[in-house]
Amino acid sequence: MAENLTNKSEAQIVIFTLNQQQYGVDIAQVYEIIRMTDITKIPNTPYFVEGVINLRGKIIPVIDLRKRLGMPEAERDKATRIIVVDVDGITVGMIVDSVMEVFRLNDVEIESTPSMINDIDSSFIQGIAIKDERMIILLDLNRVLKGEEKEALANM
Repeated sequence: MAENLTNKSEAQIVIFTLNQQQYGVDIAQVYEIIRMTDITKIPNTPYFVEGVINLRGKIIPVIDLRKRLGMPEAERDKATRIIVVDVDGITVGMIVDSVMEVFRLNDVEIESTPSMINDIDSSFIQGIAIKDERMIILLDLNRVLKGEEKEALANM
């Protein structure tokens, strides 16, 4: 994330679900959350890029976060959302199963990342938060996309 969550005394986290697991991202990187909308397909893009959307006159590339994290595809429904985020200065939409809530996270609730969790590359994970007996995987959005992938999205 833009700033390591474990270095913040109290960060606000947007909690969303993928494959029945809760994930969190720093709200400082979130521009907005929108309902699923029509996505225009773009040829010759990485497998996880769904296409682009027009958000108030701005063209935004959209990725399927399930695909990027190596999860099985799922049918989209009324709960499906696109979280519009900043990834190293690039505006990107991320399709997630649902958005649950925003809450404050204290350092004492953050634990280090196990080497492998839920078959997701641990380099994408900044830590594990325990909140009210729930385990929330904190994603590092700046690591979810590789350099050449970020460049490809920036040029869309």
